[in-house]
Amino acid sequence: MTHDRRVEAARYRLEKLGKASGDDPDDAAQSGAGAAGPSDLQRAAYVETAIQQAIRRGEFDDLPGARKPLEGLGHPHDPDWWIRRKIETERLTGLGPPALTLRVENVELDDRLDALVRESDVRDALEDFNRRVVEARRQLLGGPPVVTPTRDIDAEVAAWEERRDRRRAAERAAEQERRAAEAAERAHRRRWWRKSR
Repeated sequence: MTHDRRVEAARYRLEKLGKASGDDPDDAAQSGAGAAGPSDLQRAAYVETAIQQAIRRGEFDDLPGARKPLEGLGHPHDPDWWIRRKIETERLTGLGPPALTLRVENVELDDRLDALVRESDVRDALEDFNRRVVEARRQLLGGPPVVTPTRDIDAEVAAWEERRDRRRAAERAAEQERRAAEAAERAHRRRWWRKSR
C-alpha cells in the first residue's frame, strides 16, 4: 500500500462520505449487494482527489499544448475533420473529386509549365491537362460540376515563351548588376591600396 498521507486522508474522507450517504460497506456486505467495491460516488470523489493532488504536485505542468488555444474552437462542426487533418499533415495531393483537383491544378499550371525546359514538354503537359478536363466533364458520377476551362495550347506555349524570355532577361540584368558591383568594388580596393602606399 501507499504511505502518502494525502491519499490516506482522501480514503478516510471517502469512507466517511460513504457512511453518511448510507453506503456502509459492512451493510452492503451483509445484504450481498455491492460487495465488489466502492460506490460510483466514492470512485468519483477518489478520482477527483487524485487529480487535485497531481495538479498541486505539478504533474500536469509543461504538457504538450499547454497554454495554447484549442484547435477548431469557434468553427462549425465538421464531421470529416480527421480526413482533412490527415491530408494537411501528410501533404497528400490528387485526392478528391476531379472538379476540385482540376481547379487546383489549373491555378498551379503556369508555375508547373515554367519549370519545364522544352516546348514539346509544355505541349504534352497541356494536352494531358485538357484531356483530363474533358474526361471529367463526361463522367456522370455526381459531385460538383467541372467548371475548369481547357487551355488553348498555342496561346499557352506563346505565354510560356514570353515568361521564359522575361525570366532570362531578368537573370541577365541581375548578372550584369552583379558584375558591375564586383568591378566597382575592385576599383575601390585599387584606389584604397594606392592611397595607403
